[in-house]
Amino acid sequence: MQRFTAGGKTVEVFAAGVPKAPAVYLNTFPEEGQRIFQLLQGDGCPPFTLVAVSGLQWNHDLAPWDCPAAFRSGDAFTGGADDHLRLLTGEILPRAEEIAGTPAWRGLAGYSLAGLFAVYALYGTDAFSRTASMSGSLWFPGIRDYLFTHTPRRWPDRMYFSLGDKEHKTRNPLLQSIRQSTLEIRDFYRDQGIRTVFCPNPGNHFSQAPQRTAAGIRWLLEE
Repeated sequence: MQRFTAGGKTVEVFAAGVPKAPAVYLNTFPEEGQRIFQLLQGDGCPPFTLVAVSGLQWNHDLAPWDCPAAFRSGDAFTGGADDHLRLLTGEILPRAEEIAGTPAWRGLAGYSLAGLFAVYALYGTDAFSRTASMSGSLWFPGIRDYLFTHTPRRWPDRMYFSLGDKEHKTRNPLLQSIRQSTLEIRDFYRDQGIRTVFCPNPGNHFSQAPQRTAAGIRWLLEE
């Protein structure tokens, strides 16, 4: 593993060690990249490079636009996703691929707000051809209308969505919509002819996040 910093973010590159292996970019928490990569190695995954980006200001870097706090004790969202995407594609990606080499294809993956970002990013760059959104924050106000009325810079080859079966069972009216929103978004991309899957998982939003993330990345790596 090699590490560097860019724009205040920590980037860890777990290189495949073979030429032209696919690369998956993952916005995540510190040390989660190592854990997820190890889970996939132990699962007999085909060779791939994982680029884990951490040190994020989650409610800023991954939010498409400003939005009031979703939780009473939480912080408001300040839309910094476009800036983070420019950092990701303009600085992080080239430096990571100097280390690991040019990949056969690139995927973008994330959990929670990072899962929202993984889908939103398709509309700002053509760098990624596969996307995995695990328990993605697709309840985010206005995101469905945006996705349905704008055109991606590149329609992806594969899209993976997953959700805990208890995530919509909440008193929070915003989060109550998460299952319906996720399924409607899944159906929208499926209708475009994209190979798309939705995987329900047992538990709430905080159940087995590394394992759910690894499962989504593994599906992206399937031929």
